[in-house]
Amino acid sequence: MSSVILIGVVTGVFLYGIYKRVNIFDVFIEGASENIKAAFDILPALVILMTMIAILNVSGVIEVFTRFISPITSIIGFPRECIPLALLRPLSGSGAMSVYESIVSQNHPDSFVGNVASVIMGSTETTFYTVAVYYGAAKIKNIRYTLICALAADISGFIVACAAVRLMM
Repeated sequence: MSSVILIGVVTGVFLYGIYKRVNIFDVFIEGASENIKAAFDILPALVILMTMIAILNVSGVIEVFTRFISPITSIIGFPRECIPLALLRPLSGSGAMSVYESIVSQNHPDSFVGNVASVIMGSTETTFYTVAVYYGAAKIKNIRYTLICALAADISGFIVACAAVRLMM
């Protein structure tokens, strides 16, 4: 069904372009070249971000930080198993997805830990990735307030995820 809808949308755009007497091929090439330029503009920020995530994973920093912060998070009832997810989620969607999959495979998906991890994945954002992509494409350098507010929203999402799952279970 989605294939039919996609073909319908593309055909509709094509027919609308013909109706408006637009050179569809030239407009397509122009849009593609603008997107390639945007991709090259944000590429350095993405490379740095991915390198940083790989270094954190390989070096064991995330495990050390999990051990350090778990006494604090246990006060609010946040599961220790979800701390690496909370640390990686603002950095990388794929890194967070990998951690999420390991959480769900080690704990039952319907367990408290599995539910908290699921709510975290659905209610938080890959903050640094989003800021790197969109602010990099717009060439905005001053991200201080955006980053502070976005990380505060992520932390709120982690806490509320735990509280909401506790209320629902």
